[in-house]
Amino acid sequence: MASDRPAGPARPQLPRGWRRLLARLPIALYRAGLGPLFGGRLLLLHHVGRNSGLDRRVVLEVVAYDRERGSRPLASGFGPQSAWYQNLRRTPTTTVQVGRRRHRVTAHFLSADEGGEVMARYTPRHPRTARRLCAFMGFDVDGSMASYRDAGRHIPFVRLDSSPGRG
Repeated sequence: MASDRPAGPARPQLPRGWRRLLARLPIALYRAGLGPLFGGRLLLLHHVGRNSGLDRRVVLEVVAYDRERGSRPLASGFGPQSAWYQNLRRTPTTTVQVGRRRHRVTAHFLSADEGGEVMARYTPRHPRTARRLCAFMGFDVDGSMASYRDAGRHIPFVRLDSSPGRG
């Protein structure tokens, strides 16, 4: 599947061992009914395995929230080969949980330019997190908005738009 994204640095390796357990801890917290601890910053994404057809879950950071449109952009920090990203490509209509509320959503995959703009809007709100995320993903940013916008052009972004009805 071709992409309009320019080639970027190699993506970090998926966590293994205790790091994987730590990364998946928020899923267990959601299952225990503690999703409200994350406020609106993290969401639980339900997605269908593209090969298995099984229900899968991952907790992801919400880059921004547009209340008027009911949309939430997400970044795939491990690149376009992330399982959740590939699964949404196959089945873009799904459910998310934010706090205790479930929402039906449809995934829309953003262009490189749209991703750059999302990153440019994210950076002033969360400068330390933006710097750390870019370093983690192998992007050399100099602190200028142009460097963050360029990094965002290389990061696959998905916008989840609310669908009619409840999840």
